[in-house]
Amino acid sequence: MTTPESILEQYFGHTAFRPLQKDIVESVLNGNDTIALLPTGGGKSVCFQVPAMMLDGLCIVVTPLIALMKDQVENLKHKNIQAIALFSGMSHREIEFELENCVNGKYKFLYVSPERLMSKHFMSFAMHMPLNFLAIDEAHCISQWGYDFRPPYLKIAEFKSKFQSLKCIALTASATPDVLKDIEAKLELKNTGIFSKSFSRSNLSYVVQEEENKLEKIKSICSKIEGTGLVYVKSRKKALEIAHYLSQNNISADHYHAGLEAELRTQKQDNWKNNKTRVMVCTNAFGMGIDKPEVRFVIHHQKPDTLEAYYQEAGRAGRDGKKSYCILLSHPVDFIEDEKNIVNKYPSPKDIARVYELICNYIKVAVGSGQGQSFNFDINDLSVYFNIPANLVYNALRILEADGYFQASESVYLPSRMRIRCSYNELYEWQLQNEGVDALFKVLLRSYGGLFDFYTNIYEYEIARRLQKPERWVKEQLSKLKQIEIIDYIPQNNKPQLYLLENRFSSIHISEDRIAFLRSRYREKLEFMNNYVRNKTECRSLNLVKYFGEENGQACGVCDICLAKKKNLSPSEKFELYYPKIKPLIDAGGFKLEQLKQKVKSSETLEYLSILRWLKDNNYLEENQEGIWTWTQKKH
Repeated sequence: MTTPESILEQYFGHTAFRPLQKDIVESVLNGNDTIALLPTGGGKSVCFQVPAMMLDGLCIVVTPLIALMKDQVENLKHKNIQAIALFSGMSHREIEFELENCVNGKYKFLYVSPERLMSKHFMSFAMHMPLNFLAIDEAHCISQWGYDFRPPYLKIAEFKSKFQSLKCIALTASATPDVLKDIEAKLELKNTGIFSKSFSRSNLSYVVQEEENKLEKIKSICSKIEGTGLVYVKSRKKALEIAHYLSQNNISADHYHAGLEAELRTQKQDNWKNNKTRVMVCTNAFGMGIDKPEVRFVIHHQKPDTLEAYYQEAGRAGRDGKKSYCILLSHPVDFIEDEKNIVNKYPSPKDIARVYELICNYIKVAVGSGQGQSFNFDINDLSVYFNIPANLVYNALRILEADGYFQASESVYLPSRMRIRCSYNELYEWQLQNEGVDALFKVLLRSYGGLFDFYTNIYEYEIARRLQKPERWVKEQLSKLKQIEIIDYIPQNNKPQLYLLENRFSSIHISEDRIAFLRSRYREKLEFMNNYVRNKTECRSLNLVKYFGEENGQACGVCDICLAKKKNLSPSEKFELYYPKIKPLIDAGGFKLEQLKQKVKSSETLEYLSILRWLKDNNYLEENQEGIWTWTQKKH
């Protein structure tokens, strides 16, 4: 009999679910709409992948993150689960073919962006797909009160309404109570099961330090804390500068940002994951979908824009449950630029409309055309060509993308792909008449399965090696075969892509009210972040979990504020703090100092030892020859 546990072990290699995962899976299998709020590293993908494997049909996964789509699809394929993602950079013919495969039941998972989900072209195929349920990742994007609001998410309920029996799971790693209510309302969920894991991470020590020389402090932290770490920065220039400085000081470090070539980014990422690089200095482009459990520290060179972003990035530390440090470096000058940054982040409607015109001119799309097409697109190249600040283009494009004009992606390495367009018998007949490429097809068919059924990743250098031919020759032959329609061949691409969701308009109108709202919402989020940094009295962990709606949390005892409070406690206050925690250990009997070191936080061991020493000196405790501590007859 197939059970969630058997699917979990068979395909995902785990013998047991993490907390809440089983409850979420059962909610889906019981036919309920479900919301899963699992903080970073909580295992959200299992919550929809396991039930999808148990249900007949296709699961559509909606996500705005192309890199995450690609990674999850590759991971599923390695588990022999058929999955496909549709994103910019794919040819129209390839997309058509893969949608046909979805209609014909050849895939278990289909990953799409919210923008593509509502296109007429996609809908014409979706109406004939054997859908089992809908998984919506990054569900906080549906709420205008969330930190990453995307209007196309608001149309998901319309898609869902066209399939009356289609159940839905919405997943997010960070949402306030208001955002959770918004998700349920905007998706029009019914009989909703809401599952929320605590945001408290007891093994993380949150620290905010005001520093004049941040560079020197980062070096000091990397030297003192063992293990791998991340240093988050806000600019590509700063990533390179800090990584170079650390390397010069004999600390293994590298830099990472979205402007690097896709293959180089992959190589840097793999080196860090495999411990060839110890410290990665990066922008927020790094980390999404990376599950490296033994990260011992995350340093923020500057405060992020929102607590949601900070919690996600800092939360990449200590996923193995061991003590780790989340250190945010601050300086008064960090707050000075806030208002200017708000204006830069949300340009005027006039500037946004101008950027729209320049983008369309840059990719050479005429008014009334372009819908459904992808184009190579480089922001820096456009900014140089039109002599316009790259930062303005980036921020305007972000708003244009959110409003459904474009779908932009950073450079994602896409290997060459091909599919044989004729039948096996037709290919055999053709090979007999064209002996010159017979050897090429034999290598292709021996090396890659599924060439008749799917677009398959191929690697020209490997084919060339097996044929003992130049790689250029292989590419030329594949291109010729494409021209005569024996195969469909799409050469590799690692350029950033821009996908047009609508035909080019002669002009566009962006509301002043919309920009004003975006600025006010951002200002509100920024104030929460600034209050976290300026806070000098409340436990950092408590401050964070309260923001996410947890009112009954406990002080962590290990953040900079908690440690400062403990340091300033009087002897009687320390006794009152630590004695209630040590008494049950002694009451249980057989208590040794080795147990103390296992049961309490290492930072507090000396305090507990001083309590034990006082109890012994005052004849409340005694220690026998075996090192066992027991109560004396004196009242305790």
